[in-house]
Amino acid sequence: MPDAQPVFFREQLDAVLFDLDGVITRTAEIHAEAWKRLFDTYLKSRPAAAGEDHSPFDETRDYRRYVDGRPRVKGVKHFLLARGIDLPDGEPDDPPERETLYGLGNRKNASFRALIEQRGVVVYDCAVELLQRLHRAGFRTAVVTASKNCDLILEKAGLDGLFDVRLDGVEAEDLELAGKPDPDTFVEAAHQLGCVPERAAVLEDATAGVMAASRGHFGLVIGIDRTGRQRDALLEKGADRVFDNLCQIGIQSAQTESPPLLEDPRQLTDRLVDRRPALFLDYDGTLTPIVERPEDAHLSTSMRRALRDAAQRMPLALISGRDLDDVRSLVGLEQVIYAGSHGFHIRGPELRLERPEGMDALDDLDRAANAIEERLENVDGVRIERKRFAVAVHVRQVSDADLPRVQEAVDQARRNVDGLRKTAGKRVFELRPDVDWDKGRAVRWLLSELKLDGPDVLPLYLGDDETDEDAFRALRQIGGIGILVAEDARPSAADYRLRTPAEVETLLRHLTGGERDE
Repeated sequence: MPDAQPVFFREQLDAVLFDLDGVITRTAEIHAEAWKRLFDTYLKSRPAAAGEDHSPFDETRDYRRYVDGRPRVKGVKHFLLARGIDLPDGEPDDPPERETLYGLGNRKNASFRALIEQRGVVVYDCAVELLQRLHRAGFRTAVVTASKNCDLILEKAGLDGLFDVRLDGVEAEDLELAGKPDPDTFVEAAHQLGCVPERAAVLEDATAGVMAASRGHFGLVIGIDRTGRQRDALLEKGADRVFDNLCQIGIQSAQTESPPLLEDPRQLTDRLVDRRPALFLDYDGTLTPIVERPEDAHLSTSMRRALRDAAQRMPLALISGRDLDDVRSLVGLEQVIYAGSHGFHIRGPELRLERPEGMDALDDLDRAANAIEERLENVDGVRIERKRFAVAVHVRQVSDADLPRVQEAVDQARRNVDGLRKTAGKRVFELRPDVDWDKGRAVRWLLSELKLDGPDVLPLYLGDDETDEDAFRALRQIGGIGILVAEDARPSAADYRLRTPAEVETLLRHLTGGERDE
């Protein structure tokens, strides 16, 4: 791939999810032909009726608009309703000759499989090479398709063994997952790969699939426009970038690990020569060690003193996944700004924010919490915490054997309650309102509200968790500094690393001591 651009960066992403038809395999044309055979034959045989349109199926316009990327029965329903025809659903095992949505869908499937057997499957250029390079670089991969013929297509294409996870229409139906443009199938595939959506990329050629990935809050959404006619539509529906083909997509495999900051503090102080710091910190794992029970994470006297001294010399905000009142009571400093629930709830001197989307989701969160509690009442060690704007399921004391059951309970609650999304941290799963708000956006809002977004300010963010990566990425975009708190080096969007909360305290004293010496 000599002309490829770096698109997938290992320090930012752990996994890449592919749609199948139109991205990896050239079966979209066969699908379109099978759909046209179905609808044209059916419409010709159907008696004319007022309000019905029996004109032929358009393999380009109608295919994209009604069936591409969607579950088969939904595609049948959408197209026929557009033509003024409303058929009963029927049953999944309806024979192809039965005049139901399932019957017609099964007729299309029989036609598609016959065409595949006759013609085989064409694999797009660079697809196999890209998949192999992703694996060598340490990425996990999945194929996510509404097709119920995934196994047949992969076998005919010789692609068996190139995906760590395959999630097709059969499994989606078994798991009762909503189809695209809902994000359920992509989110479930990311879960099966062992990563959060924010650390995964999605490649899609259909607008419905791009919408699904965007709604699932995936870290990168790539649109594939092989026709040259879909670019604007894919971008409008949420694609971050659009490429003509897979040969244009490159990989940056080198994992960047944040260098230890205290080994050379001048890396930071040199950047503060003509700028003043604005300090943002997580609580658990950053100011206190991670403990078995969250209620035992108490701030040490020396750390509280270091925070107090820093808050007297620079703007200082704590941004935590804890409820605002909880983190404020643990810290107990009036001059500090507190942002709870990942920034949904913010309080400070002459500062107040409570995201309305969070208020709207309160009843949904109650329903999700009740459902999770009911399903996990017999699981030892699990702790379910109903925060103001989230449901946290703590699993630090849950056995490895019970973890899949806990994950499934959380996933099922998310699927059954609209408007929530799942995130993960250190031994905790959370359901939060499904809106574009996170620690990174909270930091940028605070910088704007406090008039700290000018060139004379250097924002610093210290955190230890997956949810802090949003803030690291936000600061990287505006020239700030992210500092990961982690004993061992790991890929991160942060610029530097401190090993422990004790080193955080040392940095705080370095910052305040440096200002005293001026």
